Amino acid sequence: MISNDTQKEERNETAMKDRTTEIFANAPIPKAVFSNIIPSIISMLMVLVYNLADTYFIAQTKDPFMVAAVSYATPAFLLFMAIGMLFGIGGTSLISRMLGEGKREKAKHISAFCFWTGICVGVIGMIAIWIFIRPICHVVGSTKETFDYVKQYLLIVSVGVPFLIVGNSFSNIIRAEGNANKAMLGMILGNVTNIILDPVMILGFGWNVAGAAIATVIGNIVAAGFYIFHLISKKSILSIHIKYYQAGDKIAKGVLAIGIPASLNNILMSTSNIIINNLMATYGDMAVAGLGVAMKVNMIAVMLLIGVGTGIQPLLGYCFGAGNRKRFKGVLKFSIALSIILSAIMTIICYAGAGPMVNAFLEEPSAYQYGMQFARTLILSGPLLGILFVMINTIQAMGAALPSLILSISRQGLLYIPIVLSFHFYYTSPERLLQTPELVERAPKMLVMAQPITDYATVALAFVLYVISFKRLFKDKA
Repeated sequence: MISNDTQKEERNETAMKDRTTEIFANAPIPKAVFSNIIPSIISMLMVLVYNLADTYFIAQTKDPFMVAAVSYATPAFLLFMAIGMLFGIGGTSLISRMLGEGKREKAKHISAFCFWTGICVGVIGMIAIWIFIRPICHVVGSTKETFDYVKQYLLIVSVGVPFLIVGNSFSNIIRAEGNANKAMLGMILGNVTNIILDPVMILGFGWNVAGAAIATVIGNIVAAGFYIFHLISKKSILSIHIKYYQAGDKIAKGVLAIGIPASLNNILMSTSNIIINNLMATYGDMAVAGLGVAMKVNMIAVMLLIGVGTGIQPLLGYCFGAGNRKRFKGVLKFSIALSIILSAIMTIICYAGAGPMVNAFLEEPSAYQYGMQFARTLILSGPLLGILFVMINTIQAMGAALPSLILSISRQGLLYIPIVLSFHFYYTSPERLLQTPELVERAPKMLVMAQPITDYATVALAFVLYVISFKRLFKDKA
């Protein structure tokens, strides 16, 4: 005889399955795309607002060294996020494909694997930061004036690493079950908490950098707690119950095959930030502060367009798992057209509005000039950014591990690092400087120019990898 609890759980799972099928398999393509990308875009914009809030309220202390310190600490923070991306993107890709194939039980094992493994890695990361904090501060490029600020910020933020990983992972994974609004809500709650606490702790309590770090930790705890509550409330077809934990049956392999390339992109982004911060430090802390703010301005376009890419990934993954080639291509074409329109709009906004946006964070004249120049340089890749993020997520949705890996190591590593180092050595060569001393004035801008050049090259590479992956993988599913 089946118990009432079992019957209720089965009814909940059936309702969730019907909703997932309706959105992913049956809804008109524009509706299916918008129902997934709108919550994703809102989530990304909330991440942006929270990042801007941290920098804005620290800037209100009128200490540019504190602003520079947050820029130095950013690469380490990106590294934590990369771990969450590993389980979030890897888990989303595998779960959406399993749901497309009708394997709901395996989806539970995958979500439990991502949760518990992520927690363990987070605790290890937290302890490692406590032990190696001084060398970490030196590696990220902190100077004598900013060292104590960077150390203080990272020590506090490290406490929230396990929660950051859970929040980052499940803000993606929950979308795989067709619950994009729930994923968005958790992100909003965490970020709004952070934004509300920032002025209170940074300015009200006078805790400065430490206040920003504490607000970040609390925000991460709120977001993670929301997702955990959802997953244990029996309103989800996924689970984090320890009884479902399983690494075998190609679960760990499937998550890591896509998760590692996705996280490598963040790790290499962190590495490239460390490199350019160290190179930019040659021109002083004000140049680093200007670069940090310029990156925040550029994030306005980047985060919105990332939202389009990540929003369609579970939809594409479901279509791929179901072997629905026609719908897969329809979703992709619609998403590319939409991303082109949004890219054009955001490029115009960020280029035209660079001055007032940078001025909101930096008043020191030299730092402002650097920030203004760098912001307009970074947004030069804006027209193609949307296509880039759509193609990256399309390749991940198909479970194309090797192409995803190639793409990830190319944008922030294989292509970017050689380009930025080449520019640095060219513009700072002693022989060349003797011949053309004015080169030193152009060097900082050219270091920043390395990113747009890399982005255009990566878009071309992404299209080649997509064509190869689509022909091979859909042929295997036929």
